Amino acid sequence: MKHILVYADSLSWGIIPTTRKRLEFARRWPGVLEAELNARGQDARVIEDCLNGRRTVWEDPFKPGRNGLVGLAQRIEGSSPLELVVLMLGTNDFQSMHQYNAWHSAQGIAALVSAIRCAPIEPGMPVPEILVVAPPPIATPRGPIAPKFDGSESKCFGLAQAYMQVCGELGCLFFDSATVIAASRVDGVHLDAPEHAKLGRAIAEVVAPVLEDDAP
Repeated sequence: MKHILVYADSLSWGIIPTTRKRLEFARRWPGVLEAELNARGQDARVIEDCLNGRRTVWEDPFKPGRNGLVGLAQRIEGSSPLELVVLMLGTNDFQSMHQYNAWHSAQGIAALVSAIRCAPIEPGMPVPEILVVAPPPIATPRGPIAPKFDGSESKCFGLAQAYMQVCGELGCLFFDSATVIAASRVDGVHLDAPEHAKLGRAIAEVVAPVLEDDAP
């Protein structure tokens, strides 16, 4: 069995826009990814590590534990052996209490990649491949989260391009989710259930050849 770790935030956790409820696993994109891969006969398990509010490398001044860099190496160690780590982070870097832009978030992704590759895994276990997924651009924030994301739609401009450049430099796989999905019209940030389904299927197309290449 091939193990894939999804390290992400609320967009992947499956929060239902304007609620505190969660889509069930089969409807979240990591669950769709797992089902798609197994339907291809690839015997894959997707491990979710998705935390609402997680940043790339910064703290939330109001909630502890949202810095994605802290403890990442130990998460890789604890989940090994892994064939692949999927990183889909960045959206929360643009919350209104931060003044970061796309370049800053891309540097955060680079730090996460380094942490994954330097994790203290057991001897003989593989250093996993890394797929960086750029989240879709933030639209106009609406509803209860609007103050939290005020101004974020301009700060996130160019995120996919910045991520693609970093991935090219670091030798990571890259996928721009905006080629297949868009942020919810309900809150302007998260994903509606149909978008989860589309994203899971699209990422399966990227991941399937990686798992085939690693086959014994």
